[in-house]
Parts: sequence; C-alpha cells; structure tokens
Amino acid sequence: MTEMVRKITLSRAVRTMQDLFPEEYNFYPRSWILPEEFPLFVAEVRMMKENDPAWKPTFIVKPDGGCQGDGIYLIKDPSDIRLAGNLQSRPAVVQEYICKPLLIDKLKFDIRLYVLLKSLEPLEIYIAKDGLSRFCTEPYQEPTLKNLHQVFMHLTNYSLNIHSGNFIHSDSVNTGSKRTFSSILYRLSSKGVDIKKVWSDIISLVIKTIVALTPELKVYYQSDIPTGKPGPTCFQILGFDILLMKNLKPMLLEVNANPSMRIEHEQELSPGVFENVPSPVDEEVKVAVIRDTLRLMDPYKKKKKDNLSQPSEPASEKKEQLSEGGSTDKLEHDSSKNPEASLPSPCLKQVFPKYAKQFNYLRLVERVAALFIRFLGVKGTTRLGPTGFRTFVRNCKLSNSNFSMATVDILYIDITRRWNSMGMDHKESAPSV
Repeated sequence: MTEMVRKITLSRAVRTMQDLFPEEYNFYPRSWILPEEFPLFVAEVRMMKENDPAWKPTFIVKPDGGCQGDGIYLIKDPSDIRLAGNLQSRPAVVQEYICKPLLIDKLKFDIRLYVLLKSLEPLEIYIAKDGLSRFCTEPYQEPTLKNLHQVFMHLTNYSLNIHSGNFIHSDSVNTGSKRTFSSILYRLSSKGVDIKKVWSDIISLVIKTIVALTPELKVYYQSDIPTGKPGPTCFQILGFDILLMKNLKPMLLEVNANPSMRIEHEQELSPGVFENVPSPVDEEVKVAVIRDTLRLMDPYKKKKKDNLSQPSEPASEKKEQLSEGGSTDKLEHDSSKNPEASLPSPCLKQVFPKYAKQFNYLRLVERVAALFIRFLGVKGTTRLGPTGFRTFVRNCKLSNSNFSMATVDILYIDITRRWNSMGMDHKESAPSV
C-alpha cells in the first residue's frame, strides 16, 4: 500500500481511470511525472497557453517520496523546475495548482479524512464521520511571482505551519489552526450550504480513488497473501488529504498509507526543552478511528456474537425496565455480557459495498486484473513457464483443432526468444499487467 499511494503511482492509477472515465475522475489535478514527462509537460503547457492567452497557471512540484511538505515548491512556468540537482534520483509529480480554494477566516485549509480499507476481496471501505481541518497560518492570496515562496500561505501541511509564529493551538475543536471537519461543516451549514451534497461528493471521491488503486493492489496482494484463508488477513487505515474548492467541489491532493495517529504535540518550554501536550482535536478524531477499526477487525467478534446470542426481549419490556428503578443493574449486566454496549456509537461508516451499485461500472480495470490473476495464476512478476502458458491457453479456451498444444509450445518458445532478444530498456518499460 505504501508503494501504491506514492505520488507517481497514485497519479498513474488515477490517469488510467481518467482516460477511461474522464468525467468521473475530474477530482484530481492535471499531473505530469518528472523527469520522464518533462518534455510533454512543456509542450502541453505551451499549447494550452497558445489556445488561451489569458490563462496564467501556477504549478506545484511534489517529490515522489516526500512527506510533511518536504521539497514541495510552486512555479509559474515549466522553465522554473529545478532540473539541476537530483531530480533523476528523486523523481517528482508536477500538478496544476488549485488557485481558488474555499477559505475560512481568509485562510486556506485542507481536510484529512481517515479511511479504513477493511478487505480487498470482497472490497470493503469505511470512512470516518469526522476528520481534521488543517489551516495555513497566513491569509491566502492567489499565487504571484512575489508570494510563490510563502509556504505558510500556500501549503496546508501541519508539519510546516506548526513552525509559524501565527500557529494557534486551541483547547477547542472549533477554533485554532487545526479543527474538526465537523466544525467547518457546521459553519458552512449556517450559511446555507448543502452539507449532504458535500459529504456525498467526498464519499464518491474516496470510493473512486480506491477503485483506481485496487487492480494493481490485488495483484500484489495475491502474490504475498496465501489463497484460501477465510476472511481478511490484513487491513489499512489511509489518510485522504482533500481540498474544497471555492465552489465546494472536493479535490484529491494525496493519499497517505501511514497517516500520523499522534494525539499530542510538542510545546517548547524553554530553548531546546520540549514537553508533549495533549491535542483535544486529534484525540477527538483519532481515538474514535482506532477504537472502531479494532472493533471492526476483531477476528473473534463473530464467535463472540454467536456465543452471546440470546432471545431478545420485546422493545416495550426494555422501555419499562429503563424507566423503572433498578434499571442500572440491568444495564451493567448487559454491558458485562457485551463490552461493546458501553462504547460510543461507531464513527466509521461503511460506504462500500453499501454504494457498490453506483460504482460497479468503474471496476473495469479491476476485472482485467482478476482475469490476470485467475488465468495466469502467477505471483506478481514471476516469469510464466511453458506449463503455466499451456494452462493459460486452456483456461482461456483458446486451443482448438487448428491450434494444438504443439502449436502452443512453439508459440511459447517464439515469445520467449523474442523477449530475450529485447533490450533491457524495452523490458523495463513493458507493463507487467
């Protein structure tokens, strides 16, 4: 998963889906991969400027393996890319910068949402009902040559803005430089914004992104996880970073495979002396995510449910017991039988397969990957031998009276000879799936 959500891999996966379903995948900024697509980037920008002379774009360059805002910078022209240095050893993605974000208190912010990928087969996705809103610490202005380097204005990364003198640590989840997403939604709702529509668009973005990642992820998974094991053998909590545009359309910035789960921050007491201070907003969101992930992934949950299942009492009797004296004893007895009865209501909401019907038509590439796994039966990039090639031909029902197994063997030898005669450059560029 860490490999799948790196900036270059994510961009490639989403681009594949953009080629197939351009209208459905317009939530990801136009992107180019450096250094291999630098000439293409230059040519496309030049062409777009010629077609629309009024277009004054800004681009953001993100190192592929970077995190916490490291190495990110803004440019106005392709010629400003820092080709000198180690771009060859540290590839990057360059994206069209979103110049018109939604502002709160004149500040740009992004949303960190936690997504649980419970299993791949069947695909199960949960989204936390609340997230974090992380604010810049300088009032936003559209990018100009003068303010391009003002990171506290343009980059929402918490790890950068915490070093700003304007960063506000707050004991309230509704104020400060890091707040709950629900507090932002409350403010928007008070201004007449359709909050259900905002959430619906975000859920759609999350599902479509995971659908884009799933095909290759399944191939890797199949190569590492033994087949035939019942139930999910692993899970992942993902951190989706999303930006709301001025028109409230959500845009995907990136996906984190290992999002921070810290619920405290460092405070400098004196020069060089720090202490860890609780962060109410982090605790509010992250504790619920971890707690509910463990509840959902508990491998013995079904067994416990079966053991605890007893005939339920009529609802009228339950009401009477709760309103009568001594009902506390009854509740304590219930919670001792089922510890989850005393826990808060779940914060993780299932969005897939709940909304599967709406998105199944997008799973085209995933079905191709399933065919690859089923018919080739190979692990990852393991080379296919002559017996495996015969099995593949049989499973695909390609052999007939005119295409005998002897012909299949000759075809295998011919393909192998051609492959071995290819240069290494061609082999490396050939797709594995």
